[in-house]
Amino acid sequence: MTGAGPDGYAARVLDVVDLIAPGNVMSYGDVAEYLGEGGPRQVGRVMALWGGGVAWWRVVHADGSLLARHEQAALARYEAENTPLRPAGGGPPRVDMRRARWRG
Repeated sequence: MTGAGPDGYAARVLDVVDLIAPGNVMSYGDVAEYLGEGGPRQVGRVMALWGGGVAWWRVVHADGSLLARHEQAALARYEAENTPLRPAGGGPPRVDMRRARWRG
C-alpha cells in the first residue's frame, strides 16, 4: 500500500465500510472475513491510512471497544445513528456487538 491512494485491497475495504448501514458496525475481522482476504490488522492499517473518507466509526474492535483517542467523536456518531451501546465498567461505553453487528 504505497503511493497517493489506496491499492486494490484498500479500496475493497473502504467499499465494504461504505456498505455498513447507519446504526450498525463491523469489527476489523468481520470486514476481512466479508472480503475473504486479509485480517484485522490489514483492515486496521487501511482504516488508519484512508478511513477518514468513510464512516470509520462503524468499524470497531471485536469486543465493541472504541478507537482510542476518538471515543468522543465516535460516541456522537453512535448517538446520532442510534447504534446500540452497552456500559463498560466506568470507561466509555462499548458498541453492543450482538445487536449492532452488520453481517452484510
